[in-house]
Amino acid sequence: MKTVQFREAICEAMSEEMRRDESIYLMGEEVAEYNGAYKASKGMLDEFGPKRVIDTPIAELGFAGIAIGSAMNGNRPIVEYMTFNFSLVGIDQIINNAAKIRQMSGGQFNCPIVFRGPTASAGQLGATHSQAFENWFANTPGLKVIVPSNPYDAKGLLKAAIRDDDPVIFMESEQMYGDKMEIPEGEYIIPIGVSEIKREGTDVTIVSFGKIIKEAYKAAEELAKENISVEIIDLRTVRPMDHNAIINSVKKTNRLVVLEEAWPFASVASEITYRIQDEAFDYLDAPIKRITTADTPAPYSSVLFEKWIPNANDVVKAVKEVLYIK
Repeated sequence: MKTVQFREAICEAMSEEMRRDESIYLMGEEVAEYNGAYKASKGMLDEFGPKRVIDTPIAELGFAGIAIGSAMNGNRPIVEYMTFNFSLVGIDQIINNAAKIRQMSGGQFNCPIVFRGPTASAGQLGATHSQAFENWFANTPGLKVIVPSNPYDAKGLLKAAIRDDDPVIFMESEQMYGDKMEIPEGEYIIPIGVSEIKREGTDVTIVSFGKIIKEAYKAAEELAKENISVEIIDLRTVRPMDHNAIINSVKKTNRLVVLEEAWPFASVASEITYRIQDEAFDYLDAPIKRITTADTPAPYSSVLFEKWIPNANDVVKAVKEVLYIK
């Protein structure tokens, strides 16, 4: 085992796959000469050269289209967005071309491409730089959506995404790039669409994903002091979603809280809530609670931002509500 940062796990996954397959290349703003805006491609230009690690202009619509066209012609591009907030400029290419070309061509073309970069908030960056779009992309048939929460999962899932023959949205976090964790020295791959129980429990299930799951861990530790046993499921993949893992956990705990860093309307939590009430209603001993950001653009003020984003206290409160503890 070795200890690596999240950014290093991302770099290792891309580099290992590029050594294995010459059709894979990386393109995006500052990925080459600057070693990546968050240093997630450090050293890759030196190893693979400017034909496979490509700096682009600030033109997301343009380079997303170039990458999709090359994927249709036998390449396997990785497109880095400096933040998924900027992917909105190229979202026409992602939604109308990458996600649909297999069906619209009757299977004649596939699109093995990974769009990756940071999602959600990163502190005081303002409303237009603090948005989570997992549910937007997950709403689109033809796209797979991955949101890892730690370096181990990030490396294994990114390797799986690069090898996948369909377009994958791979969402990270600016606030996790420095996170450290032990990972295996050798190669490993984590299958897409499989969640993981990060903490076993018997009283209540918490489902989350991405960096906000850290608040669930904090809450679980606090609740354990009151002899409340919390089970935490990390989705890892938002689409396809591992519904069975959630259902099986709810059958055991009979209570569910969903924690997500996104707006409440049409959220991933809303989809989970529907599926559980449809397929496991008789196992519920309390209404499902979801915890999301406030239904407003992210505020810049640090005081307001703390009220806007979910925290461990919100999780503790929700757990006690489903347990009917005042």
